[in-house]
Amino acid sequence: MNGRATSDPIMAAMRGHHSRSSDFISLPKRTLRILGVFWHLVLGLLTAALAFPFYNAWRRHRAIRLWSVRLLRQLGVRLRVEGALTDSRPLLLVANHVSWLDIFAINAVHPVRFVAKAEIRRWPAIGWLCQRSGTLFIERGRRRDAGRVSLMMAQAMQAGDLVAVFPEGTTSDGTQVLRFHSALLQPALKSAAVVQPVALRFEEGDGTLCTDAAYDGDKSLWRSLCDIIARPMIVARISFLPVLHAQPDRRALADAARMAIASRLQQP
Repeated sequence: MNGRATSDPIMAAMRGHHSRSSDFISLPKRTLRILGVFWHLVLGLLTAALAFPFYNAWRRHRAIRLWSVRLLRQLGVRLRVEGALTDSRPLLLVANHVSWLDIFAINAVHPVRFVAKAEIRRWPAIGWLCQRSGTLFIERGRRRDAGRVSLMMAQAMQAGDLVAVFPEGTTSDGTQVLRFHSALLQPALKSAAVVQPVALRFEEGDGTLCTDAAYDGDKSLWRSLCDIIARPMIVARISFLPVLHAQPDRRALADAARMAIASRLQQP
């Protein structure tokens, strides 16, 4: 699957943004964006509550993907995809983590089941939507919970679901790729799953790094949202990298994935 294919009607909807990246948009335009985002969130909640119980897996996946595409449009984020999602299954995607936008950018290409920290489940509205879309939540610092999630990941991949993890365990500002924790890659070894690294980078329209998209440090979700909508355009660049060959253990697998992503982003 290549996001640059012009025959894809969903990906085609992401095109058409023509804004300067050097300035901030006006306050009225920011207000319109905020209202559009909240209305889109309401539509997502209604769809998940009223329609999902009657949807088969294919229709749920399409609804999640289309909703993610439209959310990015409301935020002024343009999606650019490089490489292709492998057809091999079972599959584990391993990505660097910059922003809460990461989830929706990947879902805009293909819906996957993410592994996320349990705190997100308690976020108003967003947490419930993530749960309804199949997110697997993990309680950090609890070894027993890590084992439970590891088993659920293996079962999901064996059932044909795409699963994605952010092994850094936290977000960065996009200027570096942090050390990968290997525990979440263990289910791939147990399930004989293919591991595909995914490099995420947020840019200004001229290709320079956009740190306003980052959700790091002590920045609140509201502040992060305001920073994003203030930009005329942010480019979310997703690079699907070649799948990794067999590794002797999960530490070697994590290091290989991190090296591939850091090399693609030309970052330490």
